[in-house]
Amino acid sequence: MRVGVISLLHESNTFVAAPTTLDNFRRDMLLVGDEIIPRYETAHHEVAGFIAGLREAAIEPVGIFAARALPSGVIAADAFDELVQRMLEQLAQHDQLDGLLIAPHGATVAANYPDADGYWMQAVRDAFGRDKPIMGTLDPHANLSPQMVAATDALFSYRTNPHVDQADRGREAAEMIARTLRGEICPRQAAAYPPLAINIERQCSSEFPCQQYAEWVTEARGRPGILGASLFYGFPYADVAEMGSAMLCIADDNADLATSTAHELAERMWNDRASTLGSFCSIDSAIDQALACEGPVCLLDMGDNVGAGSPADGTCIAQRLIDRQIDRAFVAICDPAAVAVATKSGAGAVLPLSIGAWQDRLHGEPLQVTCEILSLHAGRFAEAEPRHGGKTEFDMGATAIVRTQSGLTVQITSERTAPWSLRQLTHCNLAPTDFQILVAKGVNAPLAAYASVCPYFFRVDTPGVTTANLDRLQYAHRRVPMYPFEIAAGK
Repeated sequence: MRVGVISLLHESNTFVAAPTTLDNFRRDMLLVGDEIIPRYETAHHEVAGFIAGLREAAIEPVGIFAARALPSGVIAADAFDELVQRMLEQLAQHDQLDGLLIAPHGATVAANYPDADGYWMQAVRDAFGRDKPIMGTLDPHANLSPQMVAATDALFSYRTNPHVDQADRGREAAEMIARTLRGEICPRQAAAYPPLAINIERQCSSEFPCQQYAEWVTEARGRPGILGASLFYGFPYADVAEMGSAMLCIADDNADLATSTAHELAERMWNDRASTLGSFCSIDSAIDQALACEGPVCLLDMGDNVGAGSPADGTCIAQRLIDRQIDRAFVAICDPAAVAVATKSGAGAVLPLSIGAWQDRLHGEPLQVTCEILSLHAGRFAEAEPRHGGKTEFDMGATAIVRTQSGLTVQITSERTAPWSLRQLTHCNLAPTDFQILVAKGVNAPLAAYASVCPYFFRVDTPGVTTANLDRLQYAHRRVPMYPFEIAAGK
């Protein structure tokens, strides 16, 4: 037997002004056919899990289409149309497939299709037919839609946030499609959608309340007749009608059981909704707490969360560290123009430099500092361990390490780089343990890498397109009523 593999991964932040183009995918991943299996088979990714699981079941994995771009703004209409066209053209070239394994993100928004994942998943179903199974994985930040559920036979969300179990979930989907093709089971899935937006500050899978929700889902998986169950936190930075949390269940040839179980889990989560409200720590309070703790301490910059689409050029925390003359602190900021100036001046130079806030002023003002250029780097590194997102290769572009007169060490990158690996520091000859404060532009994703050196984390309430304070965002398309926006929202 042969099973095709398709992935299209993009988390779209509708509050980011700049669109995501086809070039953003080319710079990360845009593959077809035989290019896909060799690229993925050794990664810590769900597609690697697909490949391993299918091979263990003596099923040949067949690469069809794979595209990925770092989270950013809405995908431009022409770019999305091109991606779907290429996907369907490649699928049409493989007519001897017994099933499909797919890896959408679940929070993709295109300018012409707000539920972009639902659209392309349905297009694949229409092209592939109803008589063969389509199963797959989703990021738990998916804004799960009825169209995604209807287009597929079984979906599995990652169970961890930070996402370090992607390969396991891919293998789980592969095992289920193998059992289905052998005629051992007949999956039926259903979902429930409470009108609830879980604050990003409360979405870590090893912390309350999502740890508790995960335990409920794990218990449900063990019930007779249940083949799978998934929790979706939702992605609050996509202003679409589908935005919000969800529960999904898969039962063996029993749609009613799948439906009742999903609704039961959703009801429990809804009844606990007060636990999903975020708490907000100011920059100065976070710095004060960090200085009082054993270091290094990680300050998580929630407003400039690169993994949720922000520009990575925010300066709010860095400016306060400078103002307070705090040394032994580190922050990474994307600013290609500043890197170019530093590169031209060379290592050892001391010069005035403007750093950051070059895309907008939503994430602070540019740092106006005199600094020493410590070192220059190509900015490419590899991560061997499973880390958030399953990526193993990173490219920050040309990178400069500078130190301000206040003692702040700034890594200036040419490309937006999510803080998902400590190799981001070590490949530039920076030891994380040399710092009392490490600033990471994220909320939960950095924990997978930074927990090995940081005994304490503080999530910091900073402004920006990924602010944790959802009252700062102007929604126009989400469901109404919805908790916590309409605090008394009913079901």
